[in-house]
Parts: sequence; structure tokens; C-alpha cells
Amino acid sequence: MSGSWPLARRSQALAQRGAIFTRIRMFFQEKGYLEVETPFRIPAPAPEAQIDAIPSDGWFLQTSPELCMKRLLAAGYPRIFQICRCWRDGERGTRHLSEFTMLEWYRARADYRVLMDETEQLVRTAAGVDTITYRGVEIALATAWERITVRDAFLRYTDTTAEAALSAGTFDELMVDRIEPKLGIGRPTFIYDYPASCSALARLKADDPSVAERFELYLGGLEIANAFSELIDPVEQRTRFEAEAAERARHGKHSYPVPEKFLAALAEMPEAAGIALGLDRLVMVLLDAESIDDVVAFTTEEL
Repeated sequence: MSGSWPLARRSQALAQRGAIFTRIRMFFQEKGYLEVETPFRIPAPAPEAQIDAIPSDGWFLQTSPELCMKRLLAAGYPRIFQICRCWRDGERGTRHLSEFTMLEWYRARADYRVLMDETEQLVRTAAGVDTITYRGVEIALATAWERITVRDAFLRYTDTTAEAALSAGTFDELMVDRIEPKLGIGRPTFIYDYPASCSALARLKADDPSVAERFELYLGGLEIANAFSELIDPVEQRTRFEAEAAERARHGKHSYPVPEKFLAALAEMPEAAGIALGLDRLVMVLLDAESIDDVVAFTTEEL
């Protein structure tokens, strides 16, 4: 029994996790979304500089179903969602798993602001309560959620600007150390309008192309979701992929093939918005768990 104890003690958490997933599926079905499945093993992931894919017999385990789901949008599917497994190399900790569960959804003829509203509705539905407690802090879900731009967050929580931090190479460090711990405290926070250089697949703002129409959602200082209005210009997207690939090469990281079928499909893709939400993390916050290990059936170390 001792070897099975870690599995047995999670029974209540896994039952609650299952109920959360059921509410999520019902939410999307009621809104007219189609649940889809796309392959886990793909020939080419998006070449993002900060995300490393795990090789699989000459192909790669998906870091996200994004590229395949956008091809479905381009083929005429207006509202789609997926709950699936994803893999990212080198990610492990109390808040990270190298194999994890992602919720992604995409909506044609919508932008990132529409998705902010929809994300509020989804998280409230998933929680099933108006207030949660995470690590001793109450988070009110029923009241108005905070919305703050990246520029304003730097002015509020640091002694520099977002632009200066980018130039100095301290943007990510300040986000992690100074800004993120202050987000989603008391109520959820959307931080939005990220610098263009931090948004490889997002559409730039028409009235301020120095920033992209991208947001992240935080609960209790923890990032839960990343979303944006989609870039649908294949020429611009190829240029950005080339820049990301060059950045990977500069850091000595593995190179990926160019996802040519995805780039070809962009010409047919309507204006849309999409979001990736980490379900293991969401469940961890909703259940006030100490570690992400407490809300999954198995960790890698237990296999």
C-alpha cells in the first residue's frame, strides 16, 4: 500500500478535477464551440525562442496544439476548443510539469478583448464559486477583474519602464521578480499589450505597433493563460519565425523545420483570437493545492 499512497491520497483532488473539466466542456458546448482533437506528434512546432520541444522519432511532441487548430480555423471552423496533453522540455517544479494538460480555444471574428470577457466567464464557470482562497489569499471571481497594461505594470511595480527593461535585457527578470507576484491578488488580473518583440504569433495594435494584442491571466501571482489576437499575415509570420529561429540559434538551441503547411493556411484564416490555458495550474489554484503534483494522477517521477 505504501507505494500506492501518493496515488490514493489524490482521489478527492482528482474527483474535483474531473468536475471542473465537465463544467468547462459544458461551457463551450453551450457557446457553440466544437471540441476537436489534433495530433500530439507533429513535424514542426512553432519556433519560439523560450519554448523547447521534445523530439520524437524525427518529429516533435507538441508544445501546444496551436498550429493545427489554426489550420482548422482557416478551413472554416469558427469556434473550436481542445483539452489535450502537451510537452515542453526542461520544465519541472512545484508549478511546472514537462507533460501537462492544456485547454486551448479559438474564435473567428473576435479579438483579444472579446477573449478577456469569455475567459472571465469560463473561469467563473470552472470554479463554480464566487470566491476562492489560494495560499492564504482570497481571490474574488465575481467582482470586476483587474486589467492593466504591461507599460503601466512596469511603472507601478518597478523603477523603470518596459521599454528600458527590454533595452537593458532585464524585462523577463523584472516580470518574474517584481510584477508577477503582485498580479491576481484579491481578484484576477489581465495584463495586456505586451511588447511586439515578446509576441511572436500575435497581431500588433493598429494604433501602436510597438505592442501586440496579447494578454496573460494571473490568479494569486500565478500565470494561468496566454492569449492574443491572431497574426494572419503569412509573410509577416514567416519573418517572425525566422527571427525566433535566429534567437534560438544564438543561444545554441535545437533548430526546427519551418511549419510550411501552417504558413500556407494563414492566407485563408479569418481574423480570430486564441488562448492557451494551463488546466493543471488552474485546478491547483481552484483547489488551493501546495504543488501541481497534488492535482495530477501521476508525476513523471512516479512512472
